Amino acid sequence: MKKIEVVTRPEKLVGLKEVLASHNCQGMTVTSVMGCGRQKGYLPEMNFTGEDINLLPKIMVFVVVEDEQTEEILADISTAVGTGKNGDGKVFVTDIIDAMRIRTNERGSDAIN
Repeated sequence: MKKIEVVTRPEKLVGLKEVLASHNCQGMTVTSVMGCGRQKGYLPEMNFTGEDINLLPKIMVFVVVEDEQTEEILADISTAVGTGKNGDGKVFVTDIIDAMRIRTNERGSDAIN
């Protein structure tokens, strides 16, 4: 199993959810976060106070998927979320050793499907 963490623009959430649904991802966690990268957290249209703003609103979505789904999901995320501009975000993929559904004590793939 793999955990896919996507940090991207808030307006990309709908498209990201559609991608995950098309791959039968049953659950996801979404959080509001702030961050900056090459964009340096600066957008002139966000500078209302004249102060340097070095963090921009982003969302972070994480989902756990089967190993064999990972590459296809990553390709679809890139297509759905990418604009080719700074600020599109990042995707991080990590190995998941195990998972457990608390309600039923199902483990591994049974816990995420």
